[in-house]
Amino acid sequence: MSPSDLIRFVLVRTSHPGNIGSAARAMRTMGLTRMALVAPQRFPHPDAAALAAGADDVMGSAGVHDELVGGLAGCSLALGLSARRRGVDLPELTPREAAERALAAAARGEQVALVFGNERTGLENDELARCHAMVRIPSVDDFSSLNLSQAVQVMAYELRLALLGDLPLAPAPREDAEPPADAEKMERFFAHLAQTLDDIEFHKGRSANVIMLRLRKLFQRAQMDERELRILHGILADAQRMAGLANAKR
Repeated sequence: MSPSDLIRFVLVRTSHPGNIGSAARAMRTMGLTRMALVAPQRFPHPDAAALAAGADDVMGSAGVHDELVGGLAGCSLALGLSARRRGVDLPELTPREAAERALAAAARGEQVALVFGNERTGLENDELARCHAMVRIPSVDDFSSLNLSQAVQVMAYELRLALLGDLPLAPAPREDAEPPADAEKMERFFAHLAQTLDDIEFHKGRSANVIMLRLRKLFQRAQMDERELRILHGILADAQRMAGLANAKR
């Protein structure tokens, strides 16, 4: 399996079906075929088929999901494309750096997602918060908005260049190594963490959303494996149990 087979282009809340077809064409010309669609407004649609210009295999195999967590299922690295800096404080990569990081992870056997937002609003903060880093295409400041399929083409081109170059492959993981925690498992952990913070009355007037965004950033940066995640679930469960005992004595 080629590393490119483990890289997925995730299009979130796409409003114009033609952009889905154009994105599929852009991917296919660079040898990339894995697409996922999250809550597209109209799909399937004749405009998507027309602008795909023959890249029907890419659209035909695309998974369609109601929420971003479904589009990220199985991925242990997610890189979100954004034209501007947002309130979510994430490491920022150029397209070339993102391509190298994506292929290095794929060479280790990890699934990778490149996440693209809605044409008008881009990725929302809660969607970017599910990514490990943000990718900015270095456009001019006074006209920074690229068409969705153009942004897809830029990333597909950078990935193609990296694949054709001399990018050193990462060493294969040990057979006894724990797999990295994917997006779905991380979401279950974040839900458990949020509930535990409520159970132990941690917030005390502080903004729960701000705290969770900061904790998301911390744990996403750690890129934990499944064993580490199980340990943290155990710690949270014990904290909930102790909070329950303390509340019962009141």
